[in-house]
Parts: sequence; structure tokens; C-alpha cells
Amino acid sequence: MNIIRSFLPRWAILGIDLFFCFCSLTLAYELRFNFSIPASERVTFIYVFPFVLICRGFSFYITGLYKNIIRYTGSRDVVQMVLILSAVSSFFALSNIVFYYTPLKRFIVPYSIIIIECFSSAFILITVRMLYKSIYAEATIFSKNRRSIIIYGANDAGLITKRAVDRDAGSKYEVIAFLDENKKTWDKRLEGVTIHSPDKLKELLEENNVAHLVLSTSDISYERKNEITDICLAYNTKVLNVPPINHWINGELSFKQIKKVRIEDLLERDLIVLDKDKIESQLKNKTVLITGAAGSIGSEIVRQIIPYNPKKLVLVDQAESALYELQLEINEMEPSIPSKVYLADICNQNRMDSIFHDAQPQIVFHAAAYKHVPVMEENPMEAINVNVLGTRALANLSVKCGVDTFVMVSTDKAINPTGVMGASKRIAEIYVQSLNGREKTKFITTRFGNVLGSSGSVIPRFRQQIEKGGPLTITHSEITRFFMTIPEACQLVLEAGAIGKGGEVFIFDMGKSVKVLDLAKKMIQLSGLTLDKDIKIVFTGLRPGEKLFEELLHTSENTMPTHHPLILIAKVNEYDFDTISSYINEIAVLACNKDDMNIVRKMKQIVPEYISNNSVFAELDKKVSL
Repeated sequence: MNIIRSFLPRWAILGIDLFFCFCSLTLAYELRFNFSIPASERVTFIYVFPFVLICRGFSFYITGLYKNIIRYTGSRDVVQMVLILSAVSSFFALSNIVFYYTPLKRFIVPYSIIIIECFSSAFILITVRMLYKSIYAEATIFSKNRRSIIIYGANDAGLITKRAVDRDAGSKYEVIAFLDENKKTWDKRLEGVTIHSPDKLKELLEENNVAHLVLSTSDISYERKNEITDICLAYNTKVLNVPPINHWINGELSFKQIKKVRIEDLLERDLIVLDKDKIESQLKNKTVLITGAAGSIGSEIVRQIIPYNPKKLVLVDQAESALYELQLEINEMEPSIPSKVYLADICNQNRMDSIFHDAQPQIVFHAAAYKHVPVMEENPMEAINVNVLGTRALANLSVKCGVDTFVMVSTDKAINPTGVMGASKRIAEIYVQSLNGREKTKFITTRFGNVLGSSGSVIPRFRQQIEKGGPLTITHSEITRFFMTIPEACQLVLEAGAIGKGGEVFIFDMGKSVKVLDLAKKMIQLSGLTLDKDIKIVFTGLRPGEKLFEELLHTSENTMPTHHPLILIAKVNEYDFDTISSYINEIAVLACNKDDMNIVRKMKQIVPEYISNNSVFAELDKKVSL
């Protein structure tokens, strides 16, 4: 095969094709005359055969059919071949009409011969090419070196995936089975490969050397995806994901595009159904201001607002490069929507006052905040300046400028806080809630837990550590966290903003908490590594202000339902506006004096459930009294 591939020139392919056309024409005559060609017809061969072969050869040459690489013959090549043969046969038919009105008074090629020759040429040329392709594939594959692949999904996507494997990686891998949920397909075959029930996965893994299981379909629940992944990891089989069709190169799937399943794929949940009409009625033709717009949450809020056709987007952040990149992205997504970028610090009240008066926003999404627990534990003054005073300034400006809706993005760490960061966010929540109802502006608060892929998230950190060879650092063996994807969190923020009447603290159903140790182990397995052999896990101890378990108040005693099953309203204590304003004025003075201990003491007075954990401020818990 290598000799044929190396030394057979293109012109030889053209010659071989013409030889098969000659055979096809001969066969056509034999079939037409029942293998007994009359002498009167044999006389015509002297001009019929040259005429047909010259036309065929010319068509093959000008269309470049002979240049196609035979071992990669596909459906497009077959269609091209049929079209060329049909076009030339049509030319033969037209030639008959022309020759009939010449002195010869006869058809140059009988119509029956034209039809038979066309079909036989197509059959022979296509069959020879596919046969060569199969022989070449078998000759270049050593079965003892091939590993098996199982494809989950016996549908169009599964078939495309199989063909991508055969085309791009057939020398290394062989598809041995399909798995599908549809009982009607079980024990049937798809391109010669048997379709099985997913329940047979363990049996297939035990009996075969399976390198990969490819998830070809997105129509699979996350529970099933986790179940499949756990089974495969137990047998050292890697799980791969076919990317969405809009990520395929030139609309065609390549085996190289099929990537490993990421831990984020396993922590996601089923698609959220939103009330798009309500969200659209809130956002359409409105000027929307987003603080922290260049951050992971803020930027996703921007992306999700765009389809609702706002009148204008006002983007506020102090991260110059990220803000610039976001504006470029918006211009690419929807250039018709005006956007204005403000490089600003929300703590600069004069600057924010100028921005609000220039932009005249109708809706504000406040996502700017300091959120790293250990950093805020060492810098209480900055937590107060940004998370509390910055929020207060924005809320006051919203009232002053007649903003319709102010949505604050908070955190689950504000629930029974154990650190400065959570307590500062709780104080901001209290102020925003107390301000509601005083003017026309509706103030709404949203809380959620850890967001996958956001700045400071544990998953990017683990991924970096794995790439460096470890070790993976975990603060405690029993620590658990709730996780949510960035798009999911922002969808619920928009929904809460649309349904909120003002004064609510919305919390999101984060699903089940995940043990961070289990998360780390699974990430190691998904990377193809072995714990304690290739990489280690080290426990470093809880950081200052860090919780062992996070809370979301998901009980009927302290939450109320909404129309959306994933959105609840927290029952929280309401504070008098004048009282909380007085407290915040006092804490602002302490922040100016950089008096960390008294700052935290005052925070504990405002938020009595704030009990420090693993922190120098824990000594204050014995002394604080209301």
C-alpha cells in the first residue's frame, strides 16, 4: 500500500478511471444485446468508444476528479462523481439529437447504452474507490495496537462521531459499541456496530480494552453523566465530550476536537427554564448599568442582557484590560447595542455621581465587590470601603437618579458569616434592604455560592496545580462547598431582578453540596493521573474566616417559594433605615482611622450572628454585646 501511495501518479489514476469506463461501456453493450452483439453494432465501436472515452476523460480532467485522494473518499467525492457522469451522459443524449440531423441519420450512442453505461460506470468507479479505501485502512491498521472506543448516543451525532474516529484516528482506535437510552435501538446495528443499553457499560469495559467513552450527545442528564464517568474512571477509561456543532471546524467534526470531560461538565445541572417574557419586559429598551462589569459574574450578566435588546449598556469597572476586552466582545456580539465604558472605582463617590448623571441608568446590577475570604480577613478596612460604603454610595445614587431597579449580587457567605468578607456583604444587604420603599427604586438582593470558573474558584486553582504536577492543596478533609456555573448564576440573577417587587433577598437552590476532597480526587482521575502515585493531596488547615460547611437557608422555616423552583426568598430580619445608617456612619469613621479591631467589633454589633472562625478576631466574640 505504501508503494502504491508513493509511486502511483495522478495521471495513472486518470488512466485507471478511463479503463473502468471502457469496461463499463463494453459491459453496457453486452447487457443490452444479451451477450451477443450484432455485427452491425460492432462496426460502430470504431467511433463510439473513442467518443465516449474522450468525453469521459475530458470531464475527469477539467473537474480534477483524478486528483482526489482515493483512501479518503467520502460522500462529497461520491456526489461529485455521480454529477460528472450524469452530466456527460446527458451530453451523449444531446449529441444523439445533433447526429440524427446529419447525413449519418442515426444516433452516435444508443440511448439504452447511455443509460446502462452511466449506471455501470458510477457503480464500478464508486465501488473500486470504496474497496481500495477499506483495503488501505485494514492494511495500515495493526489490530493488536488498536484500542476500543464506546460512543454514548446512537443518533446522528453518534454516527458523525464514529465517522470522525474512523477518518482521523482509525489506525489507533476502533468503535466497538454504541450506548443509547432508547430501548427500540438496543441490539440493532449502526454502520456495523451494535447498539447496547447503558446498563451494559460495565460489562463492555470488563471485556474490552476501552480507551475512551465519547459522549456524542448533549441530551443526557447530569446524573447519568456523573454515573457514566464514575464507572469509566474505575476502569481507567477516559471520558470525552463532543463539542457543540457551532464549534466544529467548517461544520465538520474532527477527532482532535473531541476533548476530555471537565469537572465543570459534571457539576452542572439540567437546563434552567426562565420566564423570558418577564426578563425582556424589564430590560428591553432600558439603560442598564453593571458594576464589576469586567469580572466573571458582571461580564456574564452583560452577555445575557444583550439578547433582550437593552437601549444602552453602561459598564463600570476598574480593571482596564478586562473592560476593554469586554467592550470588544460586545461589539462583536451585537454592534447595534450602544455601550459606554467607564474606568472607575465605585468607592470614588464624585466619579460615580458623574457616571450616574451622565448615563441616567434605569436598572443597576451591582456585581463589584471584594470577595476573597483570607484577603479580606487581613484587610477589614478595604472590605468596608468597597463592599459596604461602595454599595451604600451606589444605592443612594440610584435613589437620587430615579433608578427603577437595583439588583445587588451577594454571597452565601453572608449567611451566619464567619469572616470579614461575609459580614461586610451582609451589612451591605441590610442597608440595601432598609432603603427599599423609601423612594420608587426597588432594591433586590441575590445570594449564591461558589461559581465555577470565577476568579478565586477552587477548580481553576486545582487545574493549575495539576498542570504543575501538584500537590493539590485543600484546607480541610471534610470541607464542602456548593457550586454553580457562571451562566446559571447570572440567569437566576436576571430572573430574580425581573420578578422582585423590592426588599427581597433571593437565594438560589444550589443543589447538593460537594466535598472538595472528592472534587480534587475526581479532577486527578479526569486528568489521567493516579492519586499518591503521580500527584498528592496536601491539607493546609482552614484559612482565617473560612467556613467548613456553607449554608443557604434551604428550609421551609426560613424561606418562601417563588414561581421558579430554583429561586427562594429568604426570611431575614429587617432593619430600620436610620439605625443602620447610623451604624454604617460609625464604621466608616473607624475605616478612615484604619482601626481593624474596632471595625470588626462594630461589624459584630451590626451582624450579631457573625462569629469569627480561625481568626484573630475570634477574641471579640466573647466581648461583644448588643
